[in-house]
Amino acid sequence: MGATPSRCLFLLFLFTCKLSPDVAAEIQESSDGSGAPQEAVQLTDVPAAVKFIAASEVAVIGFFQDLEIPAVSVFHGVVQKFHDVSFGISTDSEVQAHYNITENTISLFRLVDNEQLNLGTEDIESIDDSKLSRFIEINSLRFVTEYNPVTVIGLFNSMVQIHLLLMMNKASPEYEESMHRYQKAAKLFQGKVLFILVDSGVKENGKVISFFKLKKSELPALAIYRTLDEEWDTLTTAEVSIELVQNFCDGFLGGKRLVSRENHESEEKTHKVEL
Repeated sequence: MGATPSRCLFLLFLFTCKLSPDVAAEIQESSDGSGAPQEAVQLTDVPAAVKFIAASEVAVIGFFQDLEIPAVSVFHGVVQKFHDVSFGISTDSEVQAHYNITENTISLFRLVDNEQLNLGTEDIESIDDSKLSRFIEINSLRFVTEYNPVTVIGLFNSMVQIHLLLMMNKASPEYEESMHRYQKAAKLFQGKVLFILVDSGVKENGKVISFFKLKKSELPALAIYRTLDEEWDTLTTAEVSIELVQNFCDGFLGGKRLVSRENHESEEKTHKVEL
């Protein structure tokens, strides 16, 4: 089914948001990582590969039939840049068959929506450090993914059409505990709802907040959104709890208070006339 014109405009708005120097630096820092060098794990059989993928929110595996191709050295180089991603390599034919691999392929696996995204031979022949890094940055969705103009591409490429946004300032004293509860709630909706954090302390995120007709003075707040038809709802809250998040998601999934952007705009015009 094709996207509606309004959804296309929304996606265009999200995709074309420019990174501020601070946001760009933060993304680069998260990619570069620090600490001891890590290496790709050798996956020699199917049980080892299954266990490896299940143990990581995001795992990247190089399925290579030939370890002498240039892509292998590129793969090893990128491993050092992403310390929050698990990397593996497998040349075993049974492992490759288990994941429907028939050629040199680099695959990204993510638990949040059980997706397997592949870079096949055609892509790998021209792969370099920046292309592979970009592929990982865009598609590394987690149980809670922080919104930025890079991750939003992966979010809207996911088959999961319902997104829940927690809009909150990461500098607030309540952030750590709220995030802990939010992450726990996210696991209850694996494969059904993508959980997103929007840091209201980032100036560029003000457009996302205003899209849902919210003001910074009303935050923290939750916004739930369905990409297919733009139905959405919001909930302001002083405290983020697992029960609150669960009830809000369950209500939306059950058809409670489904409101479209057009309806919100219509309501606003009505209120202005009444005033």
